[in-house]
Amino acid sequence: MTQATAASSEQSPMNTAKADSPPLQAPTAKTAAELPKQVLVKWLYDMQLIREFENRTMQAYQQAKIGGFCHIYSGQEAVAVGTIGCVNHDDPIITAYRDHGHALARGMTPEACMAEMFGRTTGCAKGKGGSMHMFDRPNWLMGGHGIVSAQTPMGAGFAFAAKYELEVLGTGKKKVCLCYLGDGALDQGCFHEAQNLASLWDLPVIYILENNGYSMGTAIHRHTANFEHLVDRAKGYGIRGVEIDGLDIMNVYNEFKPIVDDCRETSRPAFIDLKTYRYQGHSMSDPQKYRTKEEVDQYKDKDSIAKLCSDLMDMGHIDEAGWKTMRKEIADIVRASVEHAEAAPVPEAGELFTDVYANPEKNLSPAATYTHGTKNPLL
Repeated sequence: MTQATAASSEQSPMNTAKADSPPLQAPTAKTAAELPKQVLVKWLYDMQLIREFENRTMQAYQQAKIGGFCHIYSGQEAVAVGTIGCVNHDDPIITAYRDHGHALARGMTPEACMAEMFGRTTGCAKGKGGSMHMFDRPNWLMGGHGIVSAQTPMGAGFAFAAKYELEVLGTGKKKVCLCYLGDGALDQGCFHEAQNLASLWDLPVIYILENNGYSMGTAIHRHTANFEHLVDRAKGYGIRGVEIDGLDIMNVYNEFKPIVDDCRETSRPAFIDLKTYRYQGHSMSDPQKYRTKEEVDQYKDKDSIAKLCSDLMDMGHIDEAGWKTMRKEIADIVRASVEHAEAAPVPEAGELFTDVYANPEKNLSPAATYTHGTKNPLL
C-alpha cells in the first residue's frame, strides 16, 4: 500500500505524502508527540486513504459493481491505523469482516483490495473472498472472517505458533498477535474459551474490541450485560483490561503502545475496549432505523481524521495546501484502483476447484480435483 512520508520544499513549508514500503519495525517513541513527523503524516495519509477507499466502495456497491455483503469502516480509521502503527510488520493480525481498513493500514495496495471487492483475479484472494475475506500473507494479515468471533480462537492460535517457534523450535522471535473483534463477538462462547487458553498458556495476543456501540442493529446495552465495565471480564481470566478512546489516534498510540511492548516482553495477553463509532450502517443493506441522524452527526463532529489533521497543523507538520494536495493524490490513487478493478478479468470457472484443503464429500460438490490455483500477479 502507499504509505506516507513527509516531503518538504525550500519554497513551501507544506508536507505531503508519497508512496513508500511499510516500516518493518514499530516506532520506539513512548508518546505520539515524540514520533517523527513522517510517521504522523503517514497516519493522516493512511486514514484518509481508508476514508476515500470506502467512499468509492459505497459508490461501486450502489452501482451493483460489488456484490454480497459489504461492511464500511468509515469513522473507525484511528483504530486500525493507530493500533497497527504500534506493532512490527511481521506481527500477525486477524480480524472480522469489517476488514478493508485493516487491509489498507497493514500494507495491502488499493488495487488488490478494490479488485477483491469486484471479485476479480487480481484481488488479494483472486476474487474468491470478496469484501469480508481480505487476506494478505506477505503483510501478515491473516484474514477477515465472516463468522462472528471465529477469529478469536485463531488469534490465540497465531500467538501460540509464535511462542512455539520462539521457545520450542528456537527459530522465531518475540511477536504479538492483534485480534480484532466487534461488540457482537463479546458474548460468543469461543471468545471466552480463547481468553481462557490465552491466559492459561501465556499467549502474546491482544484482543481489540472495536466498540462502535452496535452489534449489527442492536445497541450494546441491549445485548451485553455490564456493558459499561467490559474490562471487568478480562479480570475473570487474569488478563489485563484497558479502556481506550479510539477517536483520537494520538491517544490510541499513547495508551496502546505500552500494552504492546509489555505483551511482547512478558508474553501475557490483554483485552482492549477501544471506543469508536461507524458512520455507516452495519452493512450496505442496513436502513439504520435503530439510531438517529443527530447521533451520527455528534460523532462526526469528533471525527478522528479532522482531529489528527488539526493536531498536525498545530505542530507545523502540514498546512492547508499540503492537506489539499494529499487528498487529491489519494483520490487519484483510489480512482485508479476502481479503474483497475473494472478492467481486471473475472476468475475462470476452474478456479472454483483451487486453493482449498480437500475435495468435499462425493456428490456434494462439482466433481473435480482440488489443486493450488495460479499465483496472483499483484502479490
